Amino acid sequence: MSIPVPVIRSRIAVTAAYAAQGLGYAVVVTSLPVFKDRQGIDDVGVSLIVLLVCVTAALGSVKADILAKWRGSRVALVVGLGLEVMALLLIVVSVLVPGMPLWVFIAAFGLYGLGLGGVDAGGAMQGVLVQRRYGRDIMGGYFAAYTAAAIAGALAVAGSSAAGVAVLLPLSLAAAVALIVAVFGLGAFDPARAAIPVGGRARSPLPRRGIWLFGFVILAAFTVDSAVSTWSTVYLQDDLLAVAALAPLGYAAYQAAILITRLATDRASGRFGRARVVLAATATSIIGCVVVALLPFPAAAIVGFALAGVAVGAVVPLAFTSAGGLAPARSDEIIARVNLFNYAGAVLGAVLLGLLADAPGLGIAFLLPAVLLVPVLFIARRFRPPVAADAALSSESRSPHEADAAASADR
Repeated sequence: MSIPVPVIRSRIAVTAAYAAQGLGYAVVVTSLPVFKDRQGIDDVGVSLIVLLVCVTAALGSVKADILAKWRGSRVALVVGLGLEVMALLLIVVSVLVPGMPLWVFIAAFGLYGLGLGGVDAGGAMQGVLVQRRYGRDIMGGYFAAYTAAAIAGALAVAGSSAAGVAVLLPLSLAAAVALIVAVFGLGAFDPARAAIPVGGRARSPLPRRGIWLFGFVILAAFTVDSAVSTWSTVYLQDDLLAVAALAPLGYAAYQAAILITRLATDRASGRFGRARVVLAATATSIIGCVVVALLPFPAAAIVGFALAGVAVGAVVPLAFTSAGGLAPARSDEIIARVNLFNYAGAVLGAVLLGLLADAPGLGIAFLLPAVLLVPVLFIARRFRPPVAADAALSSESRSPHEADAAASADR
């Protein structure tokens, strides 16, 4: 089946949006030590800022849902990218301009959270729409672009710090990339909008059970992600007494495993089915978390962190894919709701593991993500197979805007 050029352009644009998101987020989080020093804030202040970003990101996801129903997910994604551009530039100004009040710096992070949530939700909405046009799984490729760009962002921060231009260059680069993607996306993102009731007829209710099931899957996966991202280096260096050069390798191995898994996910789900891929990936990550918890040796922990990344790599794109297929005509609304569980998992992994570290110990605390992943093994059968029916909506569920867009693409 030949893919129409507009659909290919949409795929490129959505992939670029995921890459811009990964680049910007990595630059922000890896610059936190610099922000801490220049703004004179302590660890508690950093934690509160991270919490602020999670809360405003959840609000940004809700905002994306509202915009998607009003003007389509294309507008929701462009607005999210625009907010990120403004926030990144405001962070640069608040850090580099002498005498700038601290509240400006904090407000910039609040604004960044709004953009972050908007791009997370809008990008997933667009990704599912374009995937439907393709008729096969391609979400893994989007998330692979996110991970690859995140790695590049971390390297950019390291390089700029070595060159003495920390913060200014990487943040400006991330803002420029997001701006370019937003401008390109205005004409390339999929124009489809959510179905609108005709003649006052009420729409069918949202599949709430499915939203909660796939939302829990997202929560479990992002608990793993937040736990490893926040605590892997601390655990290796402070608890296992690994040398400073070895400690970051746990996180590096974790990100490498995510990238490799995401590059393979689309092909694997097409060959073996989504449910089998989810089962295998989840079981692998459970084993990885258990290895970290029960084998207190640096080499074992690094291997365990790598294994833990497999579920994050495969399950997240497949969860958004399957959630969007619950009610294709209302996929924007469903994805916006499922995306909210992302931030709950982020807080759970970062905060709860830190609290557990004072009692049973940080190593044993990594059993928490493993426990949360266990129910995913039983939810795996709910992941829809990548059938051709996902490639097009029925005439009853397709909105006029979607029908026009699909007809244009078919031509």
